Amino acid sequence: MAGLYPPVEPYEQGMLDVGDGNRVYWETCGNPAGKPALVLHGGPGSGAGAFWRRLFDPAAYRIVLFDQRGCGRSTPDAADPRTPLSANTTPHLIADIELLRRHLGIGSWLVTGGSWGVTLALAYAERHPAHVSELVLFSVTSTTRREVEWITREMGRVFPEEWERFRDAVPEGERDGDLAAAYARMLAHPDAAVRERAAREWCRWEDVHVSTHPGHRPDPRYQDPAFRMRFARLVTHYWRHAGFLEDGALLRDAGRLAGIRGVLVAGRLDISGPVDIAWRLARQWPDAELVLIGHEGHGLSGDATTDAVVAATDRFRPVREDGPAVGAPTR
Repeated sequence: MAGLYPPVEPYEQGMLDVGDGNRVYWETCGNPAGKPALVLHGGPGSGAGAFWRRLFDPAAYRIVLFDQRGCGRSTPDAADPRTPLSANTTPHLIADIELLRRHLGIGSWLVTGGSWGVTLALAYAERHPAHVSELVLFSVTSTTRREVEWITREMGRVFPEEWERFRDAVPEGERDGDLAAAYARMLAHPDAAVRERAAREWCRWEDVHVSTHPGHRPDPRYQDPAFRMRFARLVTHYWRHAGFLEDGALLRDAGRLAGIRGVLVAGRLDISGPVDIAWRLARQWPDAELVLIGHEGHGLSGDATTDAVVAATDRFRPVREDGPAVGAPTR
């Protein structure tokens, strides 16, 4: 992806005890004296990969990444079926973000998120608007029950053969119900073979419904049995509970974002996070700009989406007294 900044390594990292037996991995990179920027990864369960660091000018930003509970380098690992998920909810993650902010001595930060990370970013910003300077969000979701139903059932109209396989992987008596909940039950089954089949089929479907843009390639992370299990357990856990949010609350409470500048980047070929989600949010949040990418899909699926996200973080860089912005265009 040509628009990304060059790779950068963390200058500080650690494990933060957030309670409930959980410790979350965090790292900071870029400029220690720069403008704080927080990354909220997708999934839930994807972890904060190194590519996230490259969305920011490292000369201008103090870039903070962390792995949400149960995934990445955080412990305990949700890939282990013995790891309980009862203390892994959106309110818990919001509290973790605040604990990390205080731990790092940050007053407010730019928050960037993609996919599930958008839902979490909106929930956090609406709860703690005083601690958010700007929001840069792509592949916009709000994890409503309608959105979960769209991905797990209605999208069968777009991929009928693949969806039928996805549906038929669950017991016959559960195929007309909540498929996220059915998969979550399979992933908690005492038989390891049942759990593994559920993880494979869930991740196979994940790869299908993000495949609308030209040049899509299967996600290589799904070849890792531990990643498959971790990802499937966390996504189904959150989706069966509609993100542990009051349905429709993020859109309803978007007025709490007043005064926070934002950029929403949405691909017209993103059927996993349909454009109407970002469009309706932008109408409720006057300080947000909606950027539509005509030929790209979910995630950073192409150069145009990546460029739009980097352009947004560049726009929000701190201004120098003797010039327009900190940092040189080193990309």
